[in-house]
Amino acid sequence: MSFVRPEARQAIWRWREVLVAIGVLVLGAYWAFGTGALLHWLGYMVLVLGAVLLITGVQRGRFRSGRGGPGVVHVDEGAVAYFGPLSGGVVALREMTSLILDPTGKPPHWVLSQPGQADLHVPLNAEGAEALFDAFASLPGIRTEHMLKHMKQGAAFPVVIWQRAPNPAVLH
Repeated sequence: MSFVRPEARQAIWRWREVLVAIGVLVLGAYWAFGTGALLHWLGYMVLVLGAVLLITGVQRGRFRSGRGGPGVVHVDEGAVAYFGPLSGGVVALREMTSLILDPTGKPPHWVLSQPGQADLHVPLNAEGAEALFDAFASLPGIRTEHMLKHMKQGAAFPVVIWQRAPNPAVLH
């Protein structure tokens, strides 16, 4: 028997990194301002660590858009695999050429492009889709705030979130 409503439990789980960061900030503040000597300086370092954890936790919490969507996402060794009820596939992150957010689909989905194969369409709320945050963050030059803004904005058309810069050596 649980004393916490399922909606509250889901919200706590969505923002779990933020809650841990708040705990780290409280500990750092106590050490920095409530003690002396060595813990005083260690407290300042813990405060900085807590601030970094808070920023990344807020970004991760904003990225999570729910569960229960069609299919399963699996990220392993630089590859994104999606196994859906009607389609699926695998895209290597280092081979990706673009990442598009398509809010017109039902449900909204990511479109991952790789040369030589069909685009991979991954619903935002597919099981395991929260692992895509770290995968997308590893793409060179991606702007995570830009991605998060468009996820919550609900545009009426597909938006290019990231595109690989052309290789000048190949152009010559």
